[in-house]
Amino acid sequence: LAPLVTYLLDLGIALLLPAAILVSSRSIPGSLILTLPLFLLMAFITALGATLWLSALNVRFRDVRYAVPFLLQLWLFATPVLYPASMLPLRWRPLLGLNPMSCVVEGVRWGLAGGPAPWLLMLPSAAVAFLLLVTGLAYFRHVERTLADVV
Repeated sequence: LAPLVTYLLDLGIALLLPAAILVSSRSIPGSLILTLPLFLLMAFITALGATLWLSALNVRFRDVRYAVPFLLQLWLFATPVLYPASMLPLRWRPLLGLNPMSCVVEGVRWGLAGGPAPWLLMLPSAAVAFLLLVTGLAYFRHVERTLADVV
């Protein structure tokens, strides 16, 4: 939890520059910007669930730390960061909802720049993020007693 809170604080500091630019240019963002905390919360829940899983697995299986950068790179390409979700064919878009970060990226893009709302991605993404958190917490609690013995 400590690294996630550190990154959250870093994000808060990093958002000061865009806020200062908006104030100095007298640009008033639309009301959609109020949805950004919802999407940041989903990103936090997803990151916490993945962290719980990977930290517990890393203690038991030392090679997990070598697989994490590869997994993160795959996750990046599976998330519509460099491309909008609308570029995907219709038959692949329901699978995009299984990636919670796709809803986060599309939601932040929607909140800042407008465009199509990510309503179709929101429910499956939130369900997967919550499932990742609950199962990660359950697995971490399950192996927590034996982690000190393995280390």
